[in-house]
Amino acid sequence: MTVSIVRLGAVLGLAGLLAACANSRPTIDSGTVSYGDAKAVEKLTNEFGSTDLQTIAETMARSLAQTAASYPTKPLVTIADVKNRTSEYIDTRSITDSIQTQLLKSGTMRFATDIADMQAQTDELARQNTSGLYKGRTIAKVGNMEGAKYRIEGAITSIVKRNSDVKDVWYKFTLKMTNIEAGTIEWIDEKEIRKTSLR
Repeated sequence: MTVSIVRLGAVLGLAGLLAACANSRPTIDSGTVSYGDAKAVEKLTNEFGSTDLQTIAETMARSLAQTAASYPTKPLVTIADVKNRTSEYIDTRSITDSIQTQLLKSGTMRFATDIADMQAQTDELARQNTSGLYKGRTIAKVGNMEGAKYRIEGAITSIVKRNSDVKDVWYKFTLKMTNIEAGTIEWIDEKEIRKTSLR
């Protein structure tokens, strides 16, 4: 009886130790780095920042998803990288990716391979069909890609004004969806952001 209790205690102790080890994550800490809220409003400078990117992506994706939801079937679209027409460096691919991600999550659209990734897509098809490394029935056949019915493209522009005391930056982001065959603009929207700082 006593031996059984001791064994039970040992097993429970070991289980508790293993559970504690599984739930704890080792950290490497210099004492100068901390995690913050990725959605927190960022106001370090009046240059284009994470809050601007999130605001634009969420606004455009919501507007476009509302339009796409009225279509009888999910539209198949391709998306081009946003054009940067400002005087500063902006990672426009990140804006494009965020909009595409939110639209896919909304379940209102399907995406064909975009212009930026088309070379990688055709390279993969060629590799499967010409390398001789794959079983015939598993090879992705050439000529079966679906053509997108719509193209999404956008641009970001800015106007910068400054005097001795104040710097004012106005951004405008425009996104539109075009019917590729008809050449008609099916949807367009824009988002404006103004940021002012003391110099």
